[in-house]
Amino acid sequence: MTVPEFEPVLTARWGNADAVSIDGYLETGGYRALGKALATSPPALIEEVKASGLRGRGGAGFPTGTKWSFIPQSTGKPVYVVVNADESEPGTFNNRELLERDPHQVLEGLAIACWAVQCHTAFIYCRGEFVWPASVVERAVAEAYDRGYLGRGVAGSDFDLDVVVHRGAGAYICGEETALLESLEGRRGQPRLRPPFPVTDGLYGCPTVINNVETLSCVPHIVDRGATWFAGIGTEKSTGPKVFSISGKVNRPGNYEAPLGTTARALIEEHAGGISGGRALKAWTPGGSSTPYLTADHLDTPMDFEAVMAAGSLLGTGAMIVLDETDCIVDATLRFTQFYAHESCGKCTPCREGTWWMSRVMGRMENGHGRGEDIELMRDMGQNMLFKSFCALADGAVSPIDSSIKYFREEYEEHVRLGRCPFKDEPGAASVTDRTGGTTGSLAQVLPEGREVQLGEVLG
Repeated sequence: MTVPEFEPVLTARWGNADAVSIDGYLETGGYRALGKALATSPPALIEEVKASGLRGRGGAGFPTGTKWSFIPQSTGKPVYVVVNADESEPGTFNNRELLERDPHQVLEGLAIACWAVQCHTAFIYCRGEFVWPASVVERAVAEAYDRGYLGRGVAGSDFDLDVVVHRGAGAYICGEETALLESLEGRRGQPRLRPPFPVTDGLYGCPTVINNVETLSCVPHIVDRGATWFAGIGTEKSTGPKVFSISGKVNRPGNYEAPLGTTARALIEEHAGGISGGRALKAWTPGGSSTPYLTADHLDTPMDFEAVMAAGSLLGTGAMIVLDETDCIVDATLRFTQFYAHESCGKCTPCREGTWWMSRVMGRMENGHGRGEDIELMRDMGQNMLFKSFCALADGAVSPIDSSIKYFREEYEEHVRLGRCPFKDEPGAASVTDRTGGTTGSLAQVLPEGREVQLGEVLG
């Protein structure tokens, strides 16, 4: 599918600056779907979302209607809905723009979800760094209260709904749904053991639905235009539109909406304008830094859950980070690894220690002190990290390392053979890496002139 053939859905109002306000939103059909939803029984509404095939856009791709249907209604406890706006996956920035440009679309989807599961108090958990987006959302919430779309008697019905905007403190781990709940309850953001799952034991021990910003943005369109219409976009198993975040070595980085199933080639070449400088594509991530790299050989892969998995990666958040032929895969992977070492919450030993050791070994490889056996050492460490923690952070840290070795092993070997990064004009100074995996400075800056650098000093 080419660019002109698709009519934007989620981003349709992005060109209208007035749509950020409730007046502009109402002028473009906003909150019409909420009225339709309130005239529909909650069970029928859930079935409509099921029939649409909508799957979570936060990474896992779990069917949204099915998740809603798991909420028990006879526990005597309140039901909560939480919007996960803690967008922290490197390369992902579609939630931020959805919140900034069309906040009422998210609020309308949230209100519909709350009616479907009979929730009367909802929370929007915003990433700590989202200072401006959170302000936009808070203003939109105030407008919705003022116009009667939130609060007592939503849209003239007998349904009451309160929405609270909560700002996080900037931890990547709080994007994981149970760590988010811990943070929302005032505790340190760390993942919980599952089961039980949030749908039965979530916020304050009550049944809780947690949905991504983009997921909820789809809901008003399903209710307004129908499940059949939504299911007609995309593929049979991956339905609807998706906002892809494309960054890196492309001519037009940004967010681009396209049907699920659009090929990576179309997204990179048509939407993002191709590789910058006319250079050749080297590698790309389909869903952010935690998904395995793919290469130029995979450009014709349809960007949907099934096809990307068949190609050996994951759709994730749909964040496509593009590397060209001038990029060092070892250096790029080191940056990802340092990020995960820094963001590990420390609860699980395989993740806490594994990400740190990975960053050390990757660091010495990039800085010219790698050994031939380090390549297999990293693969071995990765196997001892996979599926051994409460959440998938460690698994995400392993993905770029394993896949970079799979497709670009010769680059690792070249680093060892040359004793430096072959993509740098000069060998340069080795870096001092701290306990978190971050670079604190170069040895050339901290050692006396003429002093010989020992391997042990680089490793700490």
